[in-house]
Amino acid sequence: MKALSTSRSSRGNEAHSSRKLEPPHVGCYDSDGGSTIMDIPSDWQRVTLRSVCEPTRVWNPLREPRDEFWYVDVSAVSRESLAICSPQRVKATQAPSRARKIIQTGDVIFATVRPTLRRIAFVEEQFNDQIASTAFCVVRANRQKAIPYFLYYALQTNFLNEEVAKFQSGASYPAVNDKDVLNQSISLPPKPEQEKIAAVLWKIQRAMEVEEKLVAAARELKQSAMRQVFTHGVRGEPQKQTEIGPIPKSWNLPRLEDCCDVVSSSLSYTDFSQMAEENGGDSVLAVGIKVSDMNLPGNEIRILKANLQKRVPPALAKRKFVPPNTIVFPKRGAAIATNKKRLTMSWTVLDPNLIGVRAGEGVNSNYLFQWFQQFDLRTITEAGPTPQLNKKNLTPLLLPIPKQPDEQKEIAGILETMDRKISVHERKRGALGDLFQTLLHQLMTAQIRVHRLDIDTSEVKAA
Repeated sequence: MKALSTSRSSRGNEAHSSRKLEPPHVGCYDSDGGSTIMDIPSDWQRVTLRSVCEPTRVWNPLREPRDEFWYVDVSAVSRESLAICSPQRVKATQAPSRARKIIQTGDVIFATVRPTLRRIAFVEEQFNDQIASTAFCVVRANRQKAIPYFLYYALQTNFLNEEVAKFQSGASYPAVNDKDVLNQSISLPPKPEQEKIAAVLWKIQRAMEVEEKLVAAARELKQSAMRQVFTHGVRGEPQKQTEIGPIPKSWNLPRLEDCCDVVSSSLSYTDFSQMAEENGGDSVLAVGIKVSDMNLPGNEIRILKANLQKRVPPALAKRKFVPPNTIVFPKRGAAIATNKKRLTMSWTVLDPNLIGVRAGEGVNSNYLFQWFQQFDLRTITEAGPTPQLNKKNLTPLLLPIPKQPDEQKEIAGILETMDRKISVHERKRGALGDLFQTLLHQLMTAQIRVHRLDIDTSEVKAA
């Protein structure tokens, strides 16, 4: 990749400035933006990964017999945390045929099968001298030139991943070769600056992990709370045995069809998208939602936004739209297994892949929503090439309903408080994730310099 030198005349004015200047820069390609040309500091180098790495070894079971070992397959690496999360303990005689690469502490493993999925992990000490699938390129830093954690973060940049993906081939399982990874160019600062860049990103990653653990703990606590309140209530009354197990003695156990409505919009999503927006003063906001809208940030519990929304006449909304406070969830395909349920906040048009349940008289909609949160949709899904969930599968469900509306409201309030706690940590995790991606780009392209900052780098040096 050809470097661009900076002419002396272009720096003439800067030379006479009393302002303290950063070191002169040389040109390189933006490590996150593809073909854009930008500057990097003159004390940085543009190098290939191969030039700052050491050779790695392939395990030969005949020469190096082992009884058992940790085996890291591609599926063992989390796409969310970019870490080894679920390795297998296997006996050497039962080792998969792809188990052939020796990994060491400080290595970075980069999945060469479906590289766009970005399964990248740093090898921690507990996996030292273990075995990884040949579906990984093992990147081992030459520690005289590069620190392992810096290469771990360099391998996460958008530009490098996009460049690697250009070499993939194969329809069912697109893959690249190790050389396609190792021949990639990166911008390499001096080692002290590598350490500081890695330390900043490492600290953000650790903060993200803390929030993830808090989310997991809060979710587990809520699951326990749901099991308690839906079988014991909150009034300490005796229980009775029912078809679904013990519930408080005073509670009712109606079929869903007797206390709720299974609903869908009579206006199609396509027709709604083609409608003109109503500008009248009495118009109401309506949204059209697909399964993907359930995953928009902020929609973790209630549908607060959608890709399709517009104002419509109120009479039309009441006649053809699903009303607010309707519980919606997938009814077709693999999305059912995600068990995601959301509560509508506006008049809503449902995509054909969604279905809704609306609380009837005497049933608190928030209580009903919380009950559905713990219900596994897979238990009533019709098997087949395309899993299906229809009205006939929902109407026979037995719902434990407190007789007193106040108890329904109290139970819903307890569980909603837990939801808010979970949401707080999820938002923090999301904000840290955004910060990480921004700093990853800016630090790796020298848009932000940390070389003069006093940063504790002990964690990344120890790897």
